[in-house]
Amino acid sequence: MEPLTSMGVLALMGAAATIAGASEDLESDVGSQSNPNSQVQLAPQMMYPHRIYNKAVSGEPPSNALMCAIGGTTASVLMTTGASPILALIIGSIVAAAVHGTYSVTSYFGRSASQKRFKQPIYLDLIRSHTPVIMGYAFITTFCILVVSYLMVAVMAHPFSLPLLAFIWGIAVGAIGSSTGDVHYGAEREFQNVEFGSGLNAANSGNIVRKAESGLRNGIDNSWFCAKFGGPATGIAFGMVVFLSGWITVVFDPSISEVMGWESIIAGVAMVLLMVMWNRKIEVDARNAFGPYKSDEEEVAA
Repeated sequence: MEPLTSMGVLALMGAAATIAGASEDLESDVGSQSNPNSQVQLAPQMMYPHRIYNKAVSGEPPSNALMCAIGGTTASVLMTTGASPILALIIGSIVAAAVHGTYSVTSYFGRSASQKRFKQPIYLDLIRSHTPVIMGYAFITTFCILVVSYLMVAVMAHPFSLPLLAFIWGIAVGAIGSSTGDVHYGAEREFQNVEFGSGLNAANSGNIVRKAESGLRNGIDNSWFCAKFGGPATGIAFGMVVFLSGWITVVFDPSISEVMGWESIIAGVAMVLLMVMWNRKIEVDARNAFGPYKSDEEEVAA
């Protein structure tokens, strides 16, 4: 494949991955799927009943891996019967979103019912309002992951099958959602009543903010908040992973390299080190700009 064609395909894959990352993070915010869900789950036990859709099927990486693998398998079966790729990808994404929605509903009912002793109600209106939003985000995430996987198989001649690539990228997008998006959902949204940077004292466990700008807070309120920064940041992070990892391979093609692709490995290590140093600088600047942070002694005394 010509280098310019490969770069064009990579750009399309990066764009699709960016959308997938953003929608994955916002889906987890609507349904409380991500790591901060432990505080949502703990809140009723600490006598803080809430109106947040509490599902957390099995954590973001396994959940998204299952969802994308179902979509990829469905699309592959349809394409073997002669269906057009775009139609197969759409139908596969619809099936995956339906399965994800089913798991979400059963998880919400199960988690809320198990907390009856702590006076946590089951809100049927949350099921009606949040589940379609969750399924919509799941469709977008799955479709974009399937687009990335299909381009790798059909255009870039990747040896892995479509379902396997979708499974791997599903794990990746879920992991990035947990590592990048959770910071802005768990730290700044759930505990707005705690001083920035102070950490979560054990006495505040489960004491999540339950009042929104208008009325009681729910998962859609969280999604509205995270759409400003957490979702886009997650999308950019995943898009960079997909684009830059492919870019290294295209620029330093191991199939035509005289040193067995060592250039791509060296370039990848150098890029990771550069980002580590960049991330450290951002963290230090944030500490200096938005502190003060409590010391360990102050935290223990509190």
